[in-house]
Amino acid sequence: MRYYVESYGCTMNFGEGRKLSRDMASLGYSEASSAEDADIVILNTCTVVETTEKKMLSRISELKKMGKEIIVTGCMAKVQPKRIEIRLPGSAIVPPSDYHMFARIVADRFGTAGPPLPIMQGSDAILPIAQGCLGNCTYCITKFARGRLQSYDAAELRSEFDRFVDSGAKEILVTAQDTACYGVDTHTDLPELLRSMLLKEGDYRVRIGMMNPNHLKRILDGLVDVMDDGRMYRFLHIPVQSGSDDVLKRMNRGYKASDFMELVDRLRSTIPEISIATDIITGFPGETDRDHELTMDLVRELRADTLNITRFSSRPGTEAARMEQLHGRVLKERSTELTELKNQVEYDVNKRLVGQRFRALATEVGKEGTIVRTEYYRPVVIRDEVPLGTFLEVEVTDCRSTYLLGTKL
Repeated sequence: MRYYVESYGCTMNFGEGRKLSRDMASLGYSEASSAEDADIVILNTCTVVETTEKKMLSRISELKKMGKEIIVTGCMAKVQPKRIEIRLPGSAIVPPSDYHMFARIVADRFGTAGPPLPIMQGSDAILPIAQGCLGNCTYCITKFARGRLQSYDAAELRSEFDRFVDSGAKEILVTAQDTACYGVDTHTDLPELLRSMLLKEGDYRVRIGMMNPNHLKRILDGLVDVMDDGRMYRFLHIPVQSGSDDVLKRMNRGYKASDFMELVDRLRSTIPEISIATDIITGFPGETDRDHELTMDLVRELRADTLNITRFSSRPGTEAARMEQLHGRVLKERSTELTELKNQVEYDVNKRLVGQRFRALATEVGKEGTIVRTEYYRPVVIRDEVPLGTFLEVEVTDCRSTYLLGTKL
């Protein structure tokens, strides 16, 4: 029998999907190239917004019609198991908290397929470092799926990191619900973990995953020191979510817009070319025209390298779902206005990089060519075919709002 892991959502979910794949291989199951070619499909779900939830339910129906054996994992398996059971009575539903038993669950249900099979390590690797977070955002359904912070053992993470590098990984993505929280429960912190990983010799790049402003503040100085190492991408993803303090308070984010901007200013003063990515939720319950304008002002002032905009989506069981909702027309209008501003700002930020040269790492194959990442994690599309995991020199020749165009030197 062959299996296929189909993951959705955040980087951490994809990283956990790869671990589930290794569990399947340990039971002797071979990996199929697609869900259509597999006997068992592990549907690794996301339910962060309503549209994603609907997509998951639709995909379950599609796989069921194909006659596949389906194992449902991910956040939906924890917070909405009944919705799954209605569509897949009797199927295995494995939430993140039970991943340590995943191999046994599969073996009990399907048996083993043979001796353990090796899995080829690609040029990239994903390393989840914790489960859960310390936040209590009023709109977040993920906290119900992931729970409170549980940092993974630092020694085990270091060993796994070393295995990735020894197996040929050139890009390692360190991820969690909030990477800045790492170690609060185990009396350590993220900079200390990263320093231990960077003891591993080799030519590779490390990207740190999303971190919230209120927890980044605690480790900022140590993180800046670690990023002096040339193997660290000079990139941070710090979601601000709104430029209005009133909205941030209703979101229970634990900081003000000025706190966020102060962090960014400190980062840019010590790492001048650092890439900053951030997220905005538009149309949060109670958001006024003034709140929206404050967010627009923040976007103009911030000039983020990457800005992700999401229309507010009410999630069942959250406090925000009980608040008075804005009309869908308002969400659409504000989302459109923010997107237009985002595209202009990102284009302006990218345009100043035209003519510059960078040492980059080939990370993926895109529609227009090979995508390489600069030391600031900026994506550059080149027409040349370059093996993934290769370092090369590139010159930026043009840009779009969301990526750069370049040539291989």
